[in-house]
Amino acid sequence: MIAGLLIILALVLFLPFSVPVVEHNLEVFLFFMGWIAAIAGGVLDKPLVEKALEDPVKITFAVLIAGLLFRWLEKPLEKVISGISRSLPFPLLAALIIIILGLLSSIVTAIIAALILVVVVSVLKLDRKAEVQLVVLSCFSIGLGAALTPIGEPLSTLAISKLNEDFFYLLRLIGPEVISAVVIFGVLAALLIHPVPLDNGLVNKRNRESYSEIILRTVKIYLFVMGLTLLGAGFEPLINRFLLDLNPFILYWINMISAVLDNATLAAAEISTKMTDKTVQAILLGLLISGGMLVPGNIPNIISAGKLKITSKEWAKFGVPVGLAAMAVYFVVILLV
Repeated sequence: MIAGLLIILALVLFLPFSVPVVEHNLEVFLFFMGWIAAIAGGVLDKPLVEKALEDPVKITFAVLIAGLLFRWLEKPLEKVISGISRSLPFPLLAALIIIILGLLSSIVTAIIAALILVVVVSVLKLDRKAEVQLVVLSCFSIGLGAALTPIGEPLSTLAISKLNEDFFYLLRLIGPEVISAVVIFGVLAALLIHPVPLDNGLVNKRNRESYSEIILRTVKIYLFVMGLTLLGAGFEPLINRFLLDLNPFILYWINMISAVLDNATLAAAEISTKMTDKTVQAILLGLLISGGMLVPGNIPNIISAGKLKITSKEWAKFGVPVGLAAMAVYFVVILLV
């Protein structure tokens, strides 16, 4: 059984990074791998199936409603952003964008926050360097902030489900660290980003999202979270054997692989009810902070990079040093607190 689960884990971790067809259909891939892992782990039963069917409901509903509202309000939003950008100095505007989107993502979901970011960046019409820096820092913030509630992103949905905790558990557990990080990324943007004015128009041309695209994304999110629930249950024997006794500080640095692998997938493999709050905190912070370093690390990264045509090299050039610095700072915070 353990050997089979290790093979499944290797496939789940590395195929999305190395096989384009898997990367582009990640939700469906994880859905099927979840069923296989649950069968291999000997945990597939009626209660687990019922749980897997129920867990995705809240975040899926949130994604659908937020997606529809975003489509209906996109044009007015562009006008508001345009007006605000003319009345505020850019350093203050950049800081507010990052802080507001980071905190808002826990309510409207990380996906919708990333779509709003794309609209904001398109309206601001920044030079390439400033655009990349603003997007990367914003995605760090969105990825962190969305984890404060179970409707924000799949990782938080899965963590709450696996730990059998209440809606505000993650806010209590990692809230101070996450909120402070969101503010710090906002301040960094104000200090580091110095845009060069452009005179070639106001708004980038983008294709408006269709209703079919909204529905398709909603279905994929449901399958994604369902697959993660099954993966988490299937990997429980591996967790009990290899991870429960590891020092939380070691787990924190191990989770830097979240920079190239989806953090919700890693959370499904690592988190267990037998872990202490300190261990869960270290796991989550390691996953969330490093998830912004490279494009594949988080859903907001993938959405923003894809729509704004940011290359992996452009992202890494700024995202990796920022992520490493943040990891070091919060490692010290965890040690002291």
